[in-house]
Amino acid sequence: MSKVNLSKSSYCKCVQCEKILWLNQYKKDIAIAEDKESVFETGKKVGEYAKRLFGNYVDIPLDKTLNERIKKTDELLNDKANVITEASFIYENNFCSVDILKNDNDGVEIYEVKSSTKIKDIYLDDASYQYFVLSNLGLNVKKVAIVYINNEYIRGKQLDINQLFNIEDITDIALEKQSEIKANIEMINNYMAEHGKDNEPIKDIGKFCFDPYSCAFWQYCTKDLPTPNVFDISGMQKRSKFKQYYGGNISFEDLQHTNINKKYLEQIDFELNNREAKINKKAINDILNSLKYPLYFIDYESCQYAIPEIEGTKAYQQIPFQYSLHIIQKPGASLEHTEFLADINDENLIRTFAESMIKDMPEDGSVIVYNKTFESSRNREIGEMFPDLKSEMERFNNNMVDLMVPFRNRDYYTKEMKGSYSIKYVLPALYPDNPELDYSELSMIHKGDEASNAFLSLKNKTPQEQEEIRKGLLEYCKLDTYAMVKIWEKFIEAVK
Repeated sequence: MSKVNLSKSSYCKCVQCEKILWLNQYKKDIAIAEDKESVFETGKKVGEYAKRLFGNYVDIPLDKTLNERIKKTDELLNDKANVITEASFIYENNFCSVDILKNDNDGVEIYEVKSSTKIKDIYLDDASYQYFVLSNLGLNVKKVAIVYINNEYIRGKQLDINQLFNIEDITDIALEKQSEIKANIEMINNYMAEHGKDNEPIKDIGKFCFDPYSCAFWQYCTKDLPTPNVFDISGMQKRSKFKQYYGGNISFEDLQHTNINKKYLEQIDFELNNREAKINKKAINDILNSLKYPLYFIDYESCQYAIPEIEGTKAYQQIPFQYSLHIIQKPGASLEHTEFLADINDENLIRTFAESMIKDMPEDGSVIVYNKTFESSRNREIGEMFPDLKSEMERFNNNMVDLMVPFRNRDYYTKEMKGSYSIKYVLPALYPDNPELDYSELSMIHKGDEASNAFLSLKNKTPQEQEEIRKGLLEYCKLDTYAMVKIWEKFIEAVK
């Protein structure tokens, strides 16, 4: 029996679900994966910084062939190079590259680098697999450790990588997992030998489809489920969805008489019986009566740096870099618009953002947002970073009104919202077939994570590309606040 070529990543995928390997080999084209470019870029950047943890190092380029990388590793080990990054090894078709390999006179140490802020179980499988490969090649592996981000570290003027990273010794866990890894590799080889191209394995879906990563083959593996089904219920936890699924309650018809949360039953009822819109006029009026002119409709965009680039910030802190602001000064006044988009090279962009916002919202009008948790949290963080701005940030928060509340509370609900109160569902439900309010009609950026990734990409772009991206960012954020204006107008119409 020929053995399967396994890398550490493919081994970890098989730990999640062995069928992933079969699908990757024989039906790769049906995968529907999220855009992971930003994730890869983050991992790459974190890896480059982590390589400096142990001083000088010799790097093995990943653009070389597998055989070249393995040969180069052997040469460096023989030459007693102390720190090797991307050292590559193969044992009986089981391949791995070690992020950081410390090569001492009495053995080696494996350091697996992760851009996460905590250690996940799958990281233990990853690092333990590397121990399996190296130890079976005869190397004395003294230590296995996970290197990950310390998100309690606040950056000073200079970045301190020794504080940025945590290093946790998991050698004992790696040793305990060796028999499990050997058994898993044998199982994987038998599995792939048994199931050839025309013999697709049968495997039911489960929570593992989303843990530790969302599977790119989910749509394929659920293609025969009725539409809509339990996995289309908005807000229900996955473990609850699978409990219903395994209990045979899969379609909305199956679920309509079960003992589940009434808001889930409401989504099912509206879908099956095509109910008319439900509007609690008192709740809508309460929102409208709470508003005070001028009305400031505002939305922020933010990004996260795994390696904090701004003094006073932590890894993965939400950094507000943009806002759109629609203003109505008094009843009957025309709609005004202003906006802010930071310079990617502004080392003080958070303060620049805040000062621009203070200038644009000088009066004590209602600060109208959609999901106040996000904007109010950013304002508190700004106040903590810059005490001289704290009172203004508190003023904004004290005047904040959340247009999401009636939708979250189901005081305004239609079938088309599909159980969600996200503005991306609410807006088309309130204004169907309106291209002016259709995010898919935007030229470049259509959702928040795209906006964040676009802003982060600016540093590596030409001036012309930067101009195009900035135009797309402004266009996207402007629609977010214009959407809030249109929701406010729909509230006024609903209570007449």
